[in-house]
Amino acid sequence: MSDREPLRLGGMALRNGLLVHGPTHWAAAVRTPGGEIRAASGRKPTLRGGPIDGIPGARGVVRMGEAMAVIPLVKLALPEARLPWQDRTVIGAAATATIGGALLRKRVRGAGGEAALAMLSLLPSLIALRGGDLAAYHGVEHKAIAAYENGDDDARDAAKEHDRCGSHLMAPLLASNAAGTAVLKRLVDRPTQLHGAAVSLASIGLAVEVFAWSERHAGSATTRALRLPGHELQRLLGTREPTESQLDVGRAALDEILRAEGVAPA
Repeated sequence: MSDREPLRLGGMALRNGLLVHGPTHWAAAVRTPGGEIRAASGRKPTLRGGPIDGIPGARGVVRMGEAMAVIPLVKLALPEARLPWQDRTVIGAAATATIGGALLRKRVRGAGGEAALAMLSLLPSLIALRGGDLAAYHGVEHKAIAAYENGDDDARDAAKEHDRCGSHLMAPLLASNAAGTAVLKRLVDRPTQLHGAAVSLASIGLAVEVFAWSERHAGSATTRALRLPGHELQRLLGTREPTESQLDVGRAALDEILRAEGVAPA
């Protein structure tokens, strides 16, 4: 490993591989049904720039938008990639959560009801993680990135939980969404879908700001408390120890992102 400062990497587990985000590029590697590892990479779309970068909340929504904009590029360059929700059971769960949420929203009242609706929205993600290899590749994501950041060549002994996992967005996202919806119902007699979308965007922005604050204050007691739900979610449901074959896919994704970013792989 070079003496230079390691890149700040993020990622997303696929059902058959791993997508990695670098500062300026993305890279993905997957295991095909025939057992072959295939990799691809490209430049990330940039939505940031200008005064919006200085607006708390708004910049978080833009960052999430940039991450989502990469997904169609991955599918175009690597058609074999299977996305987390690319499964009939997960699609059915998403439809059930959407319809059930719409019906319950007319009946529930108070913070408890909003919390129940927020938990219902997690159903598709939980089902996705319980089936197939997604949880194992989530573990690959954390292990590969942690090993790279620590200067290790072997990811096998790295922890399968990571402090920058998106699971740490869940608690502030659900809490802010529930609080925002409750406030909205007090202020607006008949909230519309547009009102709901505004609350959702505001909740995303706030959750990203909390996430970024935790990064800047990693050693504080508040950060440890904020990260506790995410770590437990990773430990119990979100990640699984990967096989050597799955770790090989992670190594291929890491090598590809380092190549794309102009950094010699380990």
